Amino acid sequence: MAIDFDIPEDAKAIRAKVRQWVHDECIPAEKRLVDKESFKTVLAELRTKAKAAGLWLPFIPKEYGGMGLGPLANALVQMELGESHLGALSMNSQGPDDATMLTLLAHGTPEQKEKFLKPLLAGEKRVCYSMTEKAAGADATGMQTRAVKDGNENYILNGEKWFSSAASAADMAVVMAMTDPDAPRHQRYSTFIVELPNPGYVIKRDIGTMAVHGPLSEIMGGGHAEIDIKDLVVPAENLLGGEGNGFNMGQHRLAYGRLRHGMHNVAMAQRALDMAAAHVTKRETFGKKLSERQGVQWMLADCASELYMARLMLLHIAYKAERGMDLRQENSIAKVFLAHMVHKVVDTAIQLHGALGYSTDTPLAAWYTHIRSQRLVDGPDEVHRWTVGRNVIKAYEQFGTTASAAGGDLL
Repeated sequence: MAIDFDIPEDAKAIRAKVRQWVHDECIPAEKRLVDKESFKTVLAELRTKAKAAGLWLPFIPKEYGGMGLGPLANALVQMELGESHLGALSMNSQGPDDATMLTLLAHGTPEQKEKFLKPLLAGEKRVCYSMTEKAAGADATGMQTRAVKDGNENYILNGEKWFSSAASAADMAVVMAMTDPDAPRHQRYSTFIVELPNPGYVIKRDIGTMAVHGPLSEIMGGGHAEIDIKDLVVPAENLLGGEGNGFNMGQHRLAYGRLRHGMHNVAMAQRALDMAAAHVTKRETFGKKLSERQGVQWMLADCASELYMARLMLLHIAYKAERGMDLRQENSIAKVFLAHMVHKVVDTAIQLHGALGYSTDTPLAAWYTHIRSQRLVDGPDEVHRWTVGRNVIKAYEQFGTTASAAGGDLL
């Protein structure tokens, strides 16, 4: 029996619709972005058009106002949206909001969904996620921020957070803190919804990074903030998912974030490869087009191979997600691979553009500085490789072969 690689016609249709949306609306709109006001105007126009076209919240069930796409169709959509930094924003599927919407959908009380989820789904508000701390980066169980219950009505939080993405653009924060230091390691933490601005949640600064920043960087993405949490009062009804469940909810949330980053990396790499192909088919050196040179063709071939492997990884993960299968091993493998893939392809595109690629006259240079973070966010390479390696050893000890930990049991 052959493996069926056919993509359903309805999924193909929505992919084509989103691809056209990105190319006809989002990419051209990038040129209109010059300041905060222009960004607000452009995004509002795009979102109005997107809603009218039925392109809103691809991964959210229809009863909550979304498109109701399953893992496969959503993967196809996200692998198109990432070609433009306005793509996901235009359809209200940008990070970190997207993963938090899914968390609230799965674990929020009816009251929390009405008060917090509803405005997020409508695109009226944004949310950040405050988990990482200076003392607890890759090891989230090293968090020191504490939440102490003050009677039955409130929790009081004290501590600090680091690299809280989108905090400066957010209207609310999802904050993880230790509620029971004596509990088992992964049951010590709980998650709280904090309305912003709040005197107990102080944004000390947006952390400077190596990424190229312009006047719109913080407005669009919200930056990566350092937060001081001091005597932050959170109503008990803002506890999300119950005490002790913060870590597990956070890992589930990050799992989708890793895949979304990977999907958008595929889209960015595809746009970079298209730009490279367009350039080499026009550029002539020493009386010959670059596209006619074998060395250039090899460079393009390497990029095509990277993208092919990346797409197969994501589609296989989507296949497993559709069937409710365990995909943690594949998720970690793909997270590392996709972060390196996009770097290789964008780097090659820069090389093929020559000095033009190094300049800021194309988006390639800015992309190059931003994508370096992909090897760090949502768990650095080393943690995922450590996890994958342990599973390889476990598979061998259990089955006498490593195949099940290396894609050998595809179905």
